[in-house]
Amino acid sequence: MSGTDDGLVTRPLGLELVVLDFDGTLADSFPWFTNVLNDVARRWRFRQVDPTEHAALRRLSAMEVFASLGVPGWKVPLIAHDLRRRMAREIDHIRPFAGIDALLAALQTAGLRLALASSNSRDNVQAVLGPTNLKRFERLECGIAIAGKPARLKRILRHCRVDANRAIYIGDEVRDIAAARTAGMAAGAVGWGYNAPDMLRAAGPDRLFPTLTDLARLAGGETLA
Repeated sequence: MSGTDDGLVTRPLGLELVVLDFDGTLADSFPWFTNVLNDVARRWRFRQVDPTEHAALRRLSAMEVFASLGVPGWKVPLIAHDLRRRMAREIDHIRPFAGIDALLAALQTAGLRLALASSNSRDNVQAVLGPTNLKRFERLECGIAIAGKPARLKRILRHCRVDANRAIYIGDEVRDIAAARTAGMAAGAVGWGYNAPDMLRAAGPDRLFPTLTDLARLAGGETLA
């Protein structure tokens, strides 16, 4: 690997497969999450969050968020399941980020293959992205446990028959960067999701995409070399 002027790590990559996260990467769900969080806290009996803390939450990993709220580990999967069910009931409040439809179309038109790996449910992903966008993905891996993304990313690689060094996983959390590394893939991070951009930068992704325009450059043949 080699360094770049802005301190990010890069490596040669003949890119073939782009695997995308959903919440915070394609879907603008953080405002919904902060809106329902205290209701979830009352149900599951953990500390409620003051609105002034929302920015601070973006500086924590998923497990650090739960720990800061006093949630024991055994409750985490139960709360995650509850959040997915609540989102399904309120799915009309969740939208893709502006420009996502055009981005996916451009990546596919450029000959890049697409897949998706998300902790969210398949039904929620389908409802938010819609049938036209879904057809662009060769593989959907949904309902992934917090620590389960590396195994699912490897499953995607096997299904698509793509070498790990020709694939990138792009997400919005530090754990997405770690998952990509464990799966042997390049790690990409977007600057508009759950974790703050400087926190993502400190985790050393192969590529940080501050804006959707930066991510769309992959459709122009730009690689991580």
